[in-house]
Amino acid sequence: MAGGLSAFLWQNAKKIENVKYAVSPRFTDEETGQAAMWEIRAVTAAKNAEIRRESITQTRGGAPAFDAETYLMRLCAECTVYPNLNDAALQESYRVMGAPALIGAMLTPAEFEAYCERVMEVNGFKTDAEMVDEAKN
Repeated sequence: MAGGLSAFLWQNAKKIENVKYAVSPRFTDEETGQAAMWEIRAVTAAKNAEIRRESITQTRGGAPAFDAETYLMRLCAECTVYPNLNDAALQESYRVMGAPALIGAMLTPAEFEAYCERVMEVNGFKTDAEMVDEAKN
């Protein structure tokens, strides 16, 4: 076995770089006037599993149900480095509490959908377009 286990040590694993993304032209950089850049980071599989568990609700019959919208809001909030969605002043300006509620209040439905797609890409998930291309081949 060449190399042993050292390739798997945390300090030897290649880090996933954060990605900057302009979510909407509605948010502009005060200095440049250009669309403000949001910064997105990847999460670990363990953190993703925690977010999934937190997104399970009980139906009226008592059966567990996965709430995909809650999952996406929580995942996007967790992956957002900038702007700081936990900033009290930012939450207060939108009259919401919590990062998932803030991201839902800040973005339009189309912006949120595009942002979710970018967050999923940063976390290594394939986009719908990539899956369609793969299915064609």
